[in-house]
Amino acid sequence: MKFVKFVMIALALAIGGLSNPVLAGDKDPLFIGLSSDASARASHVLHFAELQMAKGHPLTIWLNEKGIFLASKKYSKKHANEQKALADLMGKGATVIVCQFCMKQLDVKEPDLLPGFKVGNPDLLGAALFKDNTKTLSW
Repeated sequence: MKFVKFVMIALALAIGGLSNPVLAGDKDPLFIGLSSDASARASHVLHFAELQMAKGHPLTIWLNEKGIFLASKKYSKKHANEQKALADLMGKGATVIVCQFCMKQLDVKEPDLLPGFKVGNPDLLGAALFKDNTKTLSW
């Protein structure tokens, strides 16, 4: 009986997953939430983001939790490579939003931010996140 139940659930998930596939269009916007300042993790997501931008996907990166340290002058020595990658992406048209709530919690002030980073607010964040056909990733 347990086996039959397992097969039925697996079949339902498989059919349900196939009936409404989510596919990205060639130019669909990409919204990435980056919540870590771990160098390997951040470098990986920034490389992925760069590749997708090169394919024509408009890019928004939302730095939240410890990811906000990537935008702070106080951490320039530790995150020089990631800050350069973010600056390069912004230079190509990416938007990078820094979580205002996380800034308060982790004591990062707006003057601490490097040029080009935007302090988040509900309108700015919502406009990027809920733009038609936007695909989201969380890293």
